[in-house]
Amino acid sequence: MSRRISFLLLAAILLPALIVAALGWVSLRQWEASADVLFREQARDMASMAAEKIEMVLRSAEDAFLDDLQAVLDTAGVEGAALHGLLARAPLIRQLYLFDGGGRLLLAMEGHEAAELGAARALAVRLAGERGGRRHAVAGDGGALAATVQARDGAPLVAVFWCEEGALRREVFGRALSGLESATVLAVVDDRGRTVYSRTPVEAAVPVMSVPVRDGVRNWRVAVYQTPGSAPRQALRRQVMMFMTAFALLLAVIAAGSVATWRLMRRESEMARLKSDFVANVSHDLKTPLSVIRMFAETLEMGRVADARRQEYYRVITRESERLSRLIDNVLDFSRIESGRRRYDPAPTAVEPLVRDTLESFAYPLAQQGFKVEVTIDPALGDVVMDAEAVGQALANLADNAMKYSADDRALAIEARREGDRLALAVTDRGIGIPAGEHARVFDKFYRVGRSDTQGRRGSGVGLALVRHVAEAHGGTVTLDSAPGRGSTFTLWLPAPRHDA
Repeated sequence: MSRRISFLLLAAILLPALIVAALGWVSLRQWEASADVLFREQARDMASMAAEKIEMVLRSAEDAFLDDLQAVLDTAGVEGAALHGLLARAPLIRQLYLFDGGGRLLLAMEGHEAAELGAARALAVRLAGERGGRRHAVAGDGGALAATVQARDGAPLVAVFWCEEGALRREVFGRALSGLESATVLAVVDDRGRTVYSRTPVEAAVPVMSVPVRDGVRNWRVAVYQTPGSAPRQALRRQVMMFMTAFALLLAVIAAGSVATWRLMRRESEMARLKSDFVANVSHDLKTPLSVIRMFAETLEMGRVADARRQEYYRVITRESERLSRLIDNVLDFSRIESGRRRYDPAPTAVEPLVRDTLESFAYPLAQQGFKVEVTIDPALGDVVMDAEAVGQALANLADNAMKYSADDRALAIEARREGDRLALAVTDRGIGIPAGEHARVFDKFYRVGRSDTQGRRGSGVGLALVRHVAEAHGGTVTLDSAPGRGSTFTLWLPAPRHDA
């Protein structure tokens, strides 16, 4: 009897131990696979960071050269000796062409080839057709940059230049990749996988992955290599041996894992709820302009509209379509911001047409809801460097927010003014207002003020977060002046240095 009890007790101990050991082994195998995935993700992040840093360093060098080129053009004009001296002081640049706005060659440095000249002219014509800015492209035997400059008389010119490969290695790749390597090796490779630059030899290393640098640096890529003996699989196997010697701590590890799993599930549940609310709110936002478009379209289709009012109906359908596009752009921009892919294209922009066009897209809902609109624009503002589309979208979000949370006093005021070297775009309403304790949080994604008179109103919770991102991307800020019962004033502050200063 005692033998049977002993056997049962031993079985009661061994069986759970074997089960735990088996589960531990399975878990370790899964961790091994997860470690490989995590390593690749980390390698991709490192390569992306290196590619962005290379682009930043290269863009800084290009901007410095363009500033020097503009200074030479302002003082000496299109004069060969002065431009030769500029190239001698810029080892990164190996060839330079200057074209007028019609693509006519004004200057070419010595030693150029016909094919390269043709590629430069094509790139200059394309940039001139796009009304200025800059463009990177793979042309000839390498990456070229075309940028607009001005002649001494103010006429627009297009400069096209190539970077010298040796200088790229020394002054760009060396500076950008220093300090980024750890257990892995970073290298720049061409489209055939041949090493262009590497601080550490990669002959014995194993390639993991690569990401493109950009078109302006040929078809090169930043590659991540794994040195021998640093594989996560090998490191994990060493950890397995240590784990087996500390088997007594397994139960504590399981308990800790259970707690971590519970917390993760709770966090995932909260994220799922936020995403569900986000989808529901966005769907509600989209239904409003769709309903208006459908109503007016059906009225036109049934022929119940007099000829004198057809243009008005068409205009309403157009404005509501633009409003629908803006709502969709909000969601897409939010996705790009979350993934770090949102880019801006600043250019000199007239402020008054931007404000007027933004308000025009709200003409129908403003009139339908009985809003009194007041627009005040400083006539001496001039052009301000900004991404017009992004700032217009931010201004539209502020206007939509003002309409959404207005009370019985339906008034909307938009003011554009200059304060020192900053442009202020202020949107004011006389709505329900926001408590002082909520001012900082209203710009967080998905956050909505926790009051009954706000929770019942439509909204995706990302509009003000997009406004803050646009402001910060332009080097500015967004401020809020509000109190319950007296309305709100959101002010978008953007850098606007005076050109005559």
